[in-house]
Amino acid sequence: MRDQESGPGHPERRLTTKEAAELLGVKPETVYAYVSRGQLSSRRVPGGRASTFDAGEVAALARRNRRESAAPAGSGGELSVRTRVTLIDQDRYYYRGVDATELATRHSYEEVAEWLWTGRLRQGAAFTAPEAAVAVARRAVEALPGHTGPIDRLRVAAIAAGAADPLRFDLSERAVLGTARALIPTLVAALPPQGSVPRDDGGPLARRLWGRLSGRPADEASLRVLDTALGLLVDHDLAASTLAVRVAASARAHAYAAVSAGLGVIEGPLHGAAGGLAHRMLLEVLDRGDAAPVIAEELRAGRRIPGLGHHLYRGEDPRARRLFALLAEIPRAEPALAAARDVVATTARHAPLHANVDLALAVLTASSGMPSTASETIFAVARTAGWIAHALEEYGERPLRMRPSGHYVGPRPPRPLPSPE
Repeated sequence: MRDQESGPGHPERRLTTKEAAELLGVKPETVYAYVSRGQLSSRRVPGGRASTFDAGEVAALARRNRRESAAPAGSGGELSVRTRVTLIDQDRYYYRGVDATELATRHSYEEVAEWLWTGRLRQGAAFTAPEAAVAVARRAVEALPGHTGPIDRLRVAAIAAGAADPLRFDLSERAVLGTARALIPTLVAALPPQGSVPRDDGGPLARRLWGRLSGRPADEASLRVLDTALGLLVDHDLAASTLAVRVAASARAHAYAAVSAGLGVIEGPLHGAAGGLAHRMLLEVLDRGDAAPVIAEELRAGRRIPGLGHHLYRGEDPRARRLFALLAEIPRAEPALAAARDVVATTARHAPLHANVDLALAVLTASSGMPSTASETIFAVARTAGWIAHALEEYGERPLRMRPSGHYVGPRPPRPLPSPE
């Protein structure tokens, strides 16, 4: 019988991968994920390929995980989830500690996504959609009614691609990353092209997406704005759709299902649809030549002015600021940009609201011949990479930890069976 002093929790003992996994309540693959994230250190067995782990370090991580799982909700009754993906602080935000606006400006969407997933910058990263997955996703999308919105198309494409992938239930980090690199371009490839523009499934993702959003030819300056917008929108802490993804991943739903959960939430009018509302507002301002009557009608109807204000930023949304700067370099965007400035200035007379990223997206879409739903598409495609990053984090945590307790406020039992009406 094993001596008590040499048990798994003894600090001088080395644990095998299996023992560490049992103590942490996770799969062996997750133990190595902890190592890759710097949460555990490992040591190779002399003369062998197996790794061992410090028992004290493993026990401390297990205690920390239990504390976090059992911790009460954050201040104000809000759910608090520890993450290494995004920090929002003092009107700026950071991807894994790096200024997100600088990263998205200097690097492609694909490179930003790789940084978010792995903490490594893969120069020239490119995503390729498997032909079989694209064929299945396109058939599913083409079977939808003509009036179907972009988020429904993306969700159906994700489900179809998942159903065609027999390896979708492999939740190891390597497999999920492979899924992500294939799923994102598959979603774009499944969308119908605009107008007579032929499908383009090669080159940077922003170029491929452009043809699904606009019937106009893409110039390099406009592609740069779209690519930067995708990078800026990759993640934004624990938004509602991201929380849905983490709940799905906590239940060990595969990556396609987790992304589908996020797409289901993003379609709500309080999340992904704001850019479309701002787009339509800008077109009306352009048509009337003045923001004042448009703002007056919005307020009279009891509606919020779309594209203004953000509860996480006291000043201007840093994503909007960066996009406005890039849009200012495109002459075609000047009328829509001026309309956006008019909206901000008119509203500022009574309420100190700053532009948010939805208004900047509206300038891009309205000036590029895109439909009002284009910003939803941009948002959803971009955010898929962030959802994968959060799913990866959640796969490394204790299963089903995202399970809050209900506070029952109904009638006290036992009650008699109800009588038929």
